[in-house]
Amino acid sequence: MSIKTATLNGVATIEIARPEKKNAITQAMYSEMAEALRAANADGKVRAVLITGQPGIFTSGNDLEDFMARPPRDAEAPVFQFMQALLACEKPVIAAVTGAAIGIGTTLLLHCDLVYVADDCRLAMPFVALGLVPEFGSSLVVPKLLGHVKAAEKLLLGDPMTGAEAVEWGIANAVLPAAEVLNHARRMAERFNGLAPSAVRASKKLMREPGLAELQRVIQTEAEIFGARLRSPEAMEAFQAFFQKRAPDFSKFE
Repeated sequence: MSIKTATLNGVATIEIARPEKKNAITQAMYSEMAEALRAANADGKVRAVLITGQPGIFTSGNDLEDFMARPPRDAEAPVFQFMQALLACEKPVIAAVTGAAIGIGTTLLLHCDLVYVADDCRLAMPFVALGLVPEFGSSLVVPKLLGHVKAAEKLLLGDPMTGAEAVEWGIANAVLPAAEVLNHARRMAERFNGLAPSAVRASKKLMREPGLAELQRVIQTEAEIFGARLRSPEAMEAFQAFFQKRAPDFSKFE
């Protein structure tokens, strides 16, 4: 099983567990994560959700072979169902990140409530390098957090950021030694057991509500362009280059 779930002491854990593929996420895995988020949200005993990966790898992003075989075409696609389930989760969502967090691995962090990263982590959004565009609201949220010029480095050039930079720019709460990240994140998640649950949910809604309509609009626009880009000649060249372990050649495109 590539997604492991467990509930302990009020915390529902969603673990990406596909280390043999660097935790690359398939459509089936997105469906499992969406269902796990919805189940945690509906479970009165769950006070917080914890999302984590494997030691040394959060996720390498989308499984490109799977995406090429079944590209998302509409709002019913599993990847979009996962996005909506994360946005709709009324309970606090905490992320524990070690190693690489590529593509969706970084953009999902933008929608978590608490994020803890390792001092060895590397966050990157290399969408343009794959002939694609930003997703999951990152074209809106990242410029707001980083400012336009820094966002251009991350979204246009695809430059990675360190854990310390993620903290500095408001994407993460704290950077810790890799061996301490998961336990620290779990301790923070368990703190919600001592807080009034309806007050937590109401407060999260108040924090999220003002920009939600704009965020949903941007996510929808990104999804439409992203889906079209998956079938573009530039993306096909980038994907072929990825599988052939070579640099893509975009010189023939205008």
